[in-house]
Amino acid sequence: MTAVQKVAIAGSGVAALATAIQLAKAGVEVDVFEAAPQLSLGGSGISLQGNALRVFDALGVWDDIREAGYVFQGLHLRAPGPGAPVVAQLPDVNSGGPDYPAAMGMPRAELARILFAAAEKAGATVTFGAKVTGIQQSDAGVEVFVNEESAGVYDLLVGADGLNSTVRELIGIETKPEPTGMGIWRSFVSRPAEVERSELYYGGPVYIAGYTPTGENSMYAFLVEKAQDRFGISDEDASRIMLEESRAYDGPWNSIRDDLAAGAPANYTWFTKHIVPAPWNRDRVVIIGDAAHSCPPTIAQGAAQGLEDAFVLTELLIARDELDAALWDEFHARRLPRATAVVEASVQLGQWQIDGDRDADAPGLIFGIAHRMAEPA
Repeated sequence: MTAVQKVAIAGSGVAALATAIQLAKAGVEVDVFEAAPQLSLGGSGISLQGNALRVFDALGVWDDIREAGYVFQGLHLRAPGPGAPVVAQLPDVNSGGPDYPAAMGMPRAELARILFAAAEKAGATVTFGAKVTGIQQSDAGVEVFVNEESAGVYDLLVGADGLNSTVRELIGIETKPEPTGMGIWRSFVSRPAEVERSELYYGGPVYIAGYTPTGENSMYAFLVEKAQDRFGISDEDASRIMLEESRAYDGPWNSIRDDLAAGAPANYTWFTKHIVPAPWNRDRVVIIGDAAHSCPPTIAQGAAQGLEDAFVLTELLIARDELDAALWDEFHARRLPRATAVVEASVQLGQWQIDGDRDADAPGLIFGIAHRMAEPA
């Protein structure tokens, strides 16, 4: 007997689909409501740490994920300027344990396709163009309104609907994402043979320049700069700006600039930070993933933390007989300290860059978080 028999999920991102997969596999009736008209297959690439890969294995999708991406060990730091010399080779902590590589990159679109297919195969129903617009809670459950009409009464509504979560607003949580002062350009480009792992360049005209391999022939490149109003510019101007800002960086950046000059699209977003204090639930409604916490991708733990939210929540819902205070207490005890540590460390790494703090122990902070993530959530 599970603590829930019928669950609604708002959103169709990583945390939402992971929740849908695990609950549907356990025989729970799952309805996923996504406001967008179709599955999001945009974006560039994504970096995934070992603790994320451990969750993918539990979901039953690790083989597909591994085949669609590019696994690697270690992190190289390069200097800007001619030749882009490697100045440090940092080892990775296998945060997923010895059965998984330390890290991997993959196209965001492939990750979305794999998780969506797994959710449908498990028995979850996914409806697009379906925005959760209201809730009404009672002792019997939570009535969920989609596009202003009742979609039925559920035992639980999971708000995994992203940074600008409607569910978070509906349950009266006022904590929202705040800009950190950094913005990032991203582009999906071809992979030069010499790129076999993530590489970062510190210094030069932007805070950080880097790239991560996502496949045999692909990688995503990024530039982190002071946050600016870059929104609303044309696709052509976006690629041109990213190309121009990268000219101080040699090595594989020469290939990246060739792709940008040939029309590789670039997109721009601001880094945000927030952590909703406990509780993340209001009776039979709970938020997880980016709805509950966000941070700069400075240690590449955003997706992993959303996956861990989903895994811990579903583990408890499947193992318990009742959706009671004890379940929520354990959920928050296992998730709040861990997610908070990741958010605080990620923000601190970015702030050191903004402040130009050359004495900061960035490697020590990164490895400390990695060792903490090696302990299962």
